[in-house]
Order: sequence, then C-alpha cells, then structure tokens
Amino acid sequence: MTAIEPATNQQQSSGLKDAPKLHSIWAAANLLIVGLWFRLFWPLLPYFSIIFEREDFRLNQILLVIILALFTLQIRSHGMQVNLSAPPRSAPLPLLLFAGGCIAFTLAERTLSINTLSAMLFVLSGYGLLGLWMEAGPWRRRLPAALMLLGVLPFGEHLQTFVGFPMRMLTARLVGSFVQFFGVPSVGIDTILVFENGISQVDLPCSGVKSLWTGALFLVSATWIEQRAMTIRWWLVALTMPILLFFANFVRVLLLVVIGEVGGFTLFAEMIHVPLGVLGFIIVCAIVLLGLQLGKKTEGKAEAEVVERDSSSWRLWLSPVLVVGLGALILLYTPLPATGSAEVVQPWLFSNRLVTEPLPLKQDEAAWFIKDGAESVDRVRFTWHDESGQEISGTMILVTSSTWRAHHNPERCFEVYGLTLNLSQTHLTAQQQPIRSVQLGHGTGKNQYAATYWFQSANQITDDYGVRIWADTKLDRQRWVLVSILFDEMHKLSEPTVETLVQELQQTVGKRLRG
Repeated sequence: MTAIEPATNQQQSSGLKDAPKLHSIWAAANLLIVGLWFRLFWPLLPYFSIIFEREDFRLNQILLVIILALFTLQIRSHGMQVNLSAPPRSAPLPLLLFAGGCIAFTLAERTLSINTLSAMLFVLSGYGLLGLWMEAGPWRRRLPAALMLLGVLPFGEHLQTFVGFPMRMLTARLVGSFVQFFGVPSVGIDTILVFENGISQVDLPCSGVKSLWTGALFLVSATWIEQRAMTIRWWLVALTMPILLFFANFVRVLLLVVIGEVGGFTLFAEMIHVPLGVLGFIIVCAIVLLGLQLGKKTEGKAEAEVVERDSSSWRLWLSPVLVVGLGALILLYTPLPATGSAEVVQPWLFSNRLVTEPLPLKQDEAAWFIKDGAESVDRVRFTWHDESGQEISGTMILVTSSTWRAHHNPERCFEVYGLTLNLSQTHLTAQQQPIRSVQLGHGTGKNQYAATYWFQSANQITDDYGVRIWADTKLDRQRWVLVSILFDEMHKLSEPTVETLVQELQQTVGKRLRG
C-alpha cells in the first residue's frame, strides 16, 4: 500500500497541472462551435438591422427591451450558469433544438426565404446551443424566456396571411350559418367579411389573429414570471387558449354583425367593437392564469427532479461532430435564387382616355422587385379624361408576377414616402369587386390624398393580400397583377370618374392576363 500511494499522489498532481490546459482546449473548441454557428446565420444580420430600425416595428422593439431587462434581472439573481470551459453536454432536447434549427434554417433559406421563419430558427437553435453548456434545470427554467424572444419577432403580416385568412373565412362561415339558422339568410360570407373588416381597423387585441399573438405572449410571460413548470397540464392550457380566443372572436363578430348589419345600428357597432374585443381577451387571459396557478413551480424540488443522463464518452466526440456538421451546413448554404425579370413582356395597351408617362423605378427599387420574382414592373404618371370632360391624375404602379413574394400591401410604400395612413378599408365597386380604399395625409392636413389598390388574376379580383398568397397554394398557379394608384387629390372611389377609371383598368388587366 505504501509503495502505491506516492504514484497515486503523483498522478493526481499531474492531473491538476493538466486541468488548466484541458479547460483552455475545451474553451477554444466551444468558441469555434459558437463562431461557426454565427457564421451560418450571418445572412440574417440585415434583417435584424431592419427590425431594430423601422418605426412600424416599434412595439416589437419595446417588448424586446422589456424581455431583455427581465432576463438581465434574472441572471443577476440566479446567475447564467454557463460553463464554456467544459465539453458540451449530449442533452437530447438542447441538441434537437440546436441541430434541428440549423438544418431547418439551411432548407428554409433555399426553398422559402421567409425572414421571420429564419429568425425564429435562429432563436431556437441559439437557445439549444446555450443548453449544451448549461445544467438541465436552469436551462428548462429559462425556456419561456426564449419563447418570449420568438414572440417579439414581427410575425404580424405572416400571421394575418397564413393564419388570419383561414380564420376569417371560418369565422365568417360560422357567423353566417348561425345567423341563417335564426332566419336571416341575406347575410352572406362576403358581406360579413367586408362589414367586420370595415369597422375593425384597430391593433391589439381586437383582431382575432393579433389576439392569438398577444395571448401567446401573455401565456409565456406568465409562465416565466410565475415560474410554472411546462408539464402536461401546461400544454393543455396552451392548447386550450387559442380555442378560447377563437370562440371569443366568433362571439365578437357575431354580435357586431347582428347589431350593425342585421339591426342597422352601425354606429353603435363601431362604438362597442373595441370593448368587446378587450373584454373577450381579458376573460380568456383570466381563465389561462387560473389554469397556470394549478401547475407546479420549477424552483426548489421541481428543479432538482430534472435529471438527464450524460455519457462522458459522448461528450468527447460531440465537439468535433458539431464542428464538422456546422462546417458542412455553411458550405451547403444557398439562398433562394432570384426568379424574376424586370423586362416588360408586352406593353400595356390603355385606352385613349388614359394618357400615361413612364416613371422608371430607381435601381434599388427595381432590384428589390426582381429579387422577389416580379416578371414586370411598370410605374407611370397618368391623366384620365372622363366622357363628361372631367379628369383626374396621379401615379400608378403595376406589378406582374406568378409568385406572391413580388407583391405586397402598398400602405407601407405610402408611409415610406412620408404620407400618413388615416384610413384603409374595403370598397365594393359597382361590379361588386372588392378593392382597397385608402385615405392619406401629409403634414397638418388630415385627408389630403386618396389611393386604391387591388390584386387581379384572370378570373379574380381582391384587396386581401391573404387571398393573393393562398392562391399560390393551388397546383395551377396563375399570374397576378398588383394595381396600386395614388391620386394627386382627395377623391372618393364612389365618384363616377373614379369608378370608370377603375373599371377600365380592370378590363385592361384582365385582357392581358387572359392573353
């Protein structure tokens, strides 16, 4: 025994001397992994700069500051507990988030190129990467914070398009069936959509889609602040919340249609649509908060119960696997190629009453349309001469494309050029075609300009961007034209001169699309 003890002590002494070297090696390897991860997501940097600079993302910026402040306070209270001088843990959930987010990002950039989706994958994979050097308990406890960061991304337009459109259609059908059940067959789906859209031009949380976003933020923030465990009960509450929000929005639209459209009390419907939305949202949040109170907290014994098996042999070869995998994804990364062409396939053949003068786009504006798949982009100054001798003038842009990515909601373009959006609502033409009526201001004036736009295919006209996008999900994808008009003066779309101009343009676009 005495002969062995000196050797053992010598080995222990040698191990202590080698420990700093091992820590340095692991720290260098871990920093390499983090650097490669940043390199993979580097193309998102311009998008994040836009989010932090644009005024229309101001709410998202405020929420981000609040979340980061709360996260900083929690770190100061409990510590970050990240050990970058140790080999990464082979924890299943962090590895799944990290590897899955990186692979999905590479595929999404090549096929979809939706910036918000890529940013979402960046947050998920980043939190999974963080979990490779954090203990299981603290990492799981701070998972709601990562979900809150996802919530502050600008999902608005995508939610309105991919979720909002089917939700609006389903709500309108249910409301129409409910009203018809009680003997009011005259209220159709289109009437409900136009009526509800016309009096509900508000932000949070009156809109059904935006209440889902707000509700999700409330659920995650309450989970984080109350430190509730994400157990089966929590997931049941999370799945129940959107159902309750949809039902609350259904009741709101039903009451608005019954009071305003059926009963004829339109002004009263306009007065109560905000209180109805807020009241329904508060009731749902109260129910959700009550459900969370029944869950377990993640602190104390609950956190101590979180145990993950971690094999030391796995930890030794996990670092080189991550380095090789990230390097391969960086080499395989290919953004979605531009498919559009700014060359005009054929000139527009307007009638003699519409005098046009070309107004070419700037080089960066044309490049933006080409990148997103526009087949042709035409901007002109126009003067329209009516049969009665009246004339109106303005600027018009026509964007032809077979993909929804080249189209957009023109309200943002108006605001970029310094105009204030005062009103945007659906207007039905004399042919019962929905187009968008926009009233704009500049400086101290309230309404100084009028504008209109619509999306048109060979057999459909709509002012709903969601309808335009969902049309691309069909197998027989069609070519569409976005027609956007900014008048030099204030006009109403119901004026005969404007109506004849719109009708003439719709006929011209229809003839071109039908070949």
